[in-house]
Amino acid sequence: MDRPKILAYYFPDWHRDPRNAKWFGQDWDEWKLLEAAKPRFDGHRQPRSPIDGPFDEATPAAAEHQIRLAKEYGVDGFLVDYYWYDDGPYLQAALDDGLLAARNSDDITFALMWANHELVDIFPHDDPANDSPRRLKNGAVDRVAFEKLARHVIDAYFARPNYLTVDGRPWLSVYELGNLIAGLGGVEETADALQWFDEQTRLAGFEGLHLDAVIWGVGVLPAAITLDKPAELVQKLGFRSATSYVWVHHADVGGFDFPRSGIDGLRAAAFAEYERYAAELDVPFYPNVTVGWDPSPRTDQSREFVRGRYPWTTTFDPSPQDFEYGLLLAKSFLERHRQPHPIITVNAWNEWTEGSALLPDSHNGYGFLEMIRDVFG
Repeated sequence: MDRPKILAYYFPDWHRDPRNAKWFGQDWDEWKLLEAAKPRFDGHRQPRSPIDGPFDEATPAAAEHQIRLAKEYGVDGFLVDYYWYDDGPYLQAALDDGLLAARNSDDITFALMWANHELVDIFPHDDPANDSPRRLKNGAVDRVAFEKLARHVIDAYFARPNYLTVDGRPWLSVYELGNLIAGLGGVEETADALQWFDEQTRLAGFEGLHLDAVIWGVGVLPAAITLDKPAELVQKLGFRSATSYVWVHHADVGGFDFPRSGIDGLRAAAFAEYERYAAELDVPFYPNVTVGWDPSPRTDQSREFVRGRYPWTTTFDPSPQDFEYGLLLAKSFLERHRQPHPIITVNAWNEWTEGSALLPDSHNGYGFLEMIRDVFG
């Protein structure tokens, strides 16, 4: 088997954004949550800080440094969490003004993961008993907004030389199939919209669109839509591959020890579900490896930390060696299932406020990145 591509999810909320300023105050970004984080129970490792401290990702200099690290340690590209609502994009400056403006931008590939989930105010979440925090934006968009998204990404991103393609098709992941269908009005309507998107991509000079479905069995975010038979929808909607975003999508975290648990059971649950998807799907399934999980920075730090809905959930704080074992399982999975164009997704490059970051931190140093280099070169 060829060396798989290692694609890390990139979370772009580490810069100033006009919507955030309106919702949370001038100059707000998620560094504010991370800087305020503190231990909530004995042995709780917070705050988890970048080894070089906070930085403005929407600058070429910061992006150049991240790209150098990725290339040096064997991360082939970023799957950038991309937000597009009824009134257009959100958090796009990390990509447009940072990653794509860097002098070494072409050193790695990138693609978009449309994060089309409902956006709710958990910045921070102030009450573990409140299952319905304030909604900021609805992730389900109609056909008009969908077509604006499609035309924008074709024009602004697909044509870039370092955009990820598979067999000449630009890659686009969709985070929440349920929301996609809800916004477009049904399965048939969604299939029609996606076929139109594919045709527009062909007219732009490509072989078509490579749609990748993010699928799971357990919803995490408030109002997440969980589908009973994702394999059926993947086929009906014309997706060409599927993958996972994070291991907690594949196990009931409420069934683990609280407030902290070992990673072994969570990893096993995720890979068991990956095997099921590989058997059920008629397209390749690409496994995910998750660095860790701790969204407690997104909770009100003055409140007692008690079990509840996200982000009041069990913490998983694995070592780099634990992460290495996950990488080896993913490598074995690809070898056994002989997936074409082998890919491993990683959660995440920089999801600091969910406790999942490949970037070097003050505790593990470069340990997680070193594991990727050691396993895959």
